Amino acid sequence: MSEETIFSKIIRGDIPSDKVYEDDKVLAFNDISPMAKVHVLFIHKTTTKHVNQMVQEHPQQLVDIYQAIAKYTQESGLDKSGFRVVTNMNKDAGQTVFHTHMHVLGGERLGTFGS
Repeated sequence: MSEETIFSKIIRGDIPSDKVYEDDKVLAFNDISPMAKVHVLFIHKTTTKHVNQMVQEHPQQLVDIYQAIAKYTQESGLDKSGFRVVTNMNKDAGQTVFHTHMHVLGGERLGTFGS
């Protein structure tokens, strides 16, 4: 069983969040320390520690999250101007909550990242 995280508590409703999307599998909420005008975290309601574990043990969860991102960005219009999806894996990459999550950033022109 996975360790209890702040995201587990948010899923249960023990900790409030500013929800922007929810279905039976995925929850999305505004990041409390936004790095862009729009900064939303997407989490699966079934816990894995990081994206590699998710892909290896429950690959459908990745599809569930990306389907939720597509629905949210289309309904909010964020897809019109563009957005970035980022996930961090383990401490050296900056992961601080060990419950797989995707950051969706947008709502403004973002700096160049890669090519």
